[in-house]
Amino acid sequence: MAPPPPICLPFGIGGSKTRRRLSWSSAGTAQDNNIRHPSYSPTSTMNDGAESITFHSDSERYDEIPTSLPEFHGTDSKGRPKLRRGNTMTGTKKAAASTKFGYGWGIGKKNKMKEAEAEEEGGFSGESQTNLPVYEPPTSPPTRSNTKTSHASKTSQQTHDSYQSHRSVRMQDSPKAQDSLNLRRGDSQRSQDTYRSHHSVGIRDTPKAQDSLNLRRGDSQRSQATHASQATHVSQATHSSHASRSSHRSAAQPGSGPGTPKSRSADDSSSTLVGSALERKMNETDSIRYSGDTTERLGDLRRHMATHQLEYYIIPSEDAHGSEFVAESDQRRHYISGFYGSNGLAIVTSNSAYLFTDARYWSQAQEQLDGNWTLIKAGSVNGPKDWIEWLTERVRDSRIGVDARMLAYEEAMVVNEKIQRTNSKFVYPPQNLVDLIWKDKPPKSKAPIFVQPIEFSGVSAATKLKKLREWIKNHPPSLPSYSKGPPTQEQMQEGTLITSLSCIAYLLNLRGSDVPHNPLFHAYLYVGLESAVLFLDRDKTTTETSEYLKNLGIEIRDYGDLWTWIRKREWGKGKVIVSPQASHAISLMFTHYRYTVAPSFVEKMMAIKNETELEGLRRAYVRDGVAFVKFLAWLEGKLQDGYDITEYEAASRLTEMRRSGKHFMGLAYKSISATGSNAALSHYTPRKSTAKFIERDTPYLNDSGGQYRDGTCDTTRTVHFGRPTSEQSEAYTRVLQGHIAIDSAVFPEGTSGIQLDVLARKALWRDGLNYNHGTGHGFGSFLTVHEGPHNFGNNVPLEPGHVITNEPGFYNEGKWGIRIESALAVKRVRTRGEFNGNVWLGFERLTCVPIQTRMVKESMLTKEEKAWLKEHNQRCYEKLSPFLKEDKRALKWLKREAERGIGLATLPGGVVNIEWD
Repeated sequence: MAPPPPICLPFGIGGSKTRRRLSWSSAGTAQDNNIRHPSYSPTSTMNDGAESITFHSDSERYDEIPTSLPEFHGTDSKGRPKLRRGNTMTGTKKAAASTKFGYGWGIGKKNKMKEAEAEEEGGFSGESQTNLPVYEPPTSPPTRSNTKTSHASKTSQQTHDSYQSHRSVRMQDSPKAQDSLNLRRGDSQRSQDTYRSHHSVGIRDTPKAQDSLNLRRGDSQRSQATHASQATHVSQATHSSHASRSSHRSAAQPGSGPGTPKSRSADDSSSTLVGSALERKMNETDSIRYSGDTTERLGDLRRHMATHQLEYYIIPSEDAHGSEFVAESDQRRHYISGFYGSNGLAIVTSNSAYLFTDARYWSQAQEQLDGNWTLIKAGSVNGPKDWIEWLTERVRDSRIGVDARMLAYEEAMVVNEKIQRTNSKFVYPPQNLVDLIWKDKPPKSKAPIFVQPIEFSGVSAATKLKKLREWIKNHPPSLPSYSKGPPTQEQMQEGTLITSLSCIAYLLNLRGSDVPHNPLFHAYLYVGLESAVLFLDRDKTTTETSEYLKNLGIEIRDYGDLWTWIRKREWGKGKVIVSPQASHAISLMFTHYRYTVAPSFVEKMMAIKNETELEGLRRAYVRDGVAFVKFLAWLEGKLQDGYDITEYEAASRLTEMRRSGKHFMGLAYKSISATGSNAALSHYTPRKSTAKFIERDTPYLNDSGGQYRDGTCDTTRTVHFGRPTSEQSEAYTRVLQGHIAIDSAVFPEGTSGIQLDVLARKALWRDGLNYNHGTGHGFGSFLTVHEGPHNFGNNVPLEPGHVITNEPGFYNEGKWGIRIESALAVKRVRTRGEFNGNVWLGFERLTCVPIQTRMVKESMLTKEEKAWLKEHNQRCYEKLSPFLKEDKRALKWLKREAERGIGLATLPGGVVNIEWD
């Protein structure tokens, strides 16, 4: 996935092949962790000036989720509604030759008739089990198989490469067709008061066709504050339009290589999806809904701040459970600021507004924040370390408002200690002030929860609960230092309250659909020595899950009942263990006499994968690797043939290829598909309206992964489709050397990730290069893509069973970016010396996607590094080739990558590239 938070400050062609259409048969498809304190119970009353610890937001009335129906366009000859589909690649192919059967890819009349019949019979649905990006609960039984229906989705991605960002029109496939389709494409990047036409393109549909297709292309640079209106027009084309197209297509961008298409807007992209795949893409709603002018929002917020006499109001990114990735209804910081990166915190004062984020998001934030906001670069040279340092240096006799549910206990303790020295205090309004001004706030999910079977989890929930209760029982009582007698009942540990969504899902072997890309559900869980209570919206339970929880001895209560349960001390007389990451609101409600703070035992259990989970991850990464290889083979082929593909289109194609895989449940995170300057943004995600066309003269970076019932995947590969520059090749080689160094590391027990981090940076540092994010993070087994407590940026020792990503990179700001990421599992290894016995650890590589050698400078690699690269690509071929027998293009591509040499081969003089086919 996109890389973890930083731990270090920064230093300082179109091919000549015969034009052909794609055939039906061959279209195959952590931030710096705060210090964890030992278990203790506070012995002094917190005096933070809390004026209210009643939280009304949890009991809000949830509206029903509105239904969303597909948009149909007219009826067919039999009066049935039909979904219109776009002309395949028309207008984007260089000097495209006409084809015999209309919009097809030269697949011949036989297969074309098969496609028409399939659509006529309604068999070309291609519906998938899930609708991305939000999970859809599985049907019973909750397992997915490669049925004909799922294969229809695979087939749908294999027939066409036609793309129209807002409208799609189905063309006639009769070889005698005389009519033409004239499309005027909307201005994809323009201000509302301008409309310009840049290209008029004529394309013959059949050998006999006399008319041509005119594509009205939009201005490629529109104002970000407005959206384009959509329109369709019919125009008459002439043969001169062909010449016009030729001249437009041959004009290269400044600095681009020969044959590189001129940049155009995303609406001008040709689609590669049809059928249900196209419908999913065309109907996808842009989740970025709150960009633009924030003046009105800030004004409304400040009026509520004045009501509570607040000088500052803090809006974190997290939800009430401390989640990194949150539901749309919890994206308060995004709503108020317009910045939609996953990390950040906003502070609003009576006349200013500040956004704090780390180095991964600086460039993105500068682009997305309007003039009302000031970006504070946390961790920058001469800048504050974080928002806490910035705030405590400024407040004097101040009232600082915050929703205590969104602030972690450990952070609140640090801030409280510092602001009290300035005679300032926290104030907790009874309702979140952003919620009060959020007029169109999305409703909370009511999607049902479902069971994760033991065939995937490896250990039953009953076994996990038993292990947790043993930990509670063995946890020492909370005794004051001066106590000499035996502990009282009030000082003993009665149970633990779990607030982390991933920990609850893991412990109970349950999954949900409340958070996009994360199979989680909103709940709190109390586990006592004799009882357990799950605080959950009852609408999310089914007969099956209710019975399942009953058999585990777990009582179900409403989500908002937690606060009443705490206030009435319904758990008993003893103390309740909470983690340092639990919300400050919970500690306020318990009061200091009733809780003990200790690192999460469930998080530690979850981080060490059992053999079933590890085997599931191995299978999932092979499945994900198959989709990735098919995608890279397809993308390279289309670009070499002269087609234009946008970043968004490429991401959509890869998603559809993953969709056909067994046990696929959705994406693990928003896909990062980036070319040119966008690849220099480590967390860039493409949007339909603004995506670039993939360039041939800069690296293309794809960081994406699927969620499967047996594992969460996270892979990044950077590839080049032209001739890389020396600068690009040197940077890529240095990144690869760091990647190999981590992958090959052998280390003794007790070694932490941060002690290995330097291995990934050593080669880059040699040339004065670096990257501003962490080297890797833990990930889940059909859970979240970022999982702790271990990573390459903290002092948590790595243990056998830990899984972690390895993702060094380099980003040339404003130009291009490079990252190579693979998933690793920590394992025991045998060494020759065996000093101190069998205490040595190393890594098992889970990822099965070849690493492109085109950008590698062979002279910079050692003998061992060359052998590693060759072995990795050969291993990918051996593991993936059995699954690619029906996709000749992907199999050929994979075999070539496994056998090809390192770097670019040239004829004498270094002028001509030799492909390693």
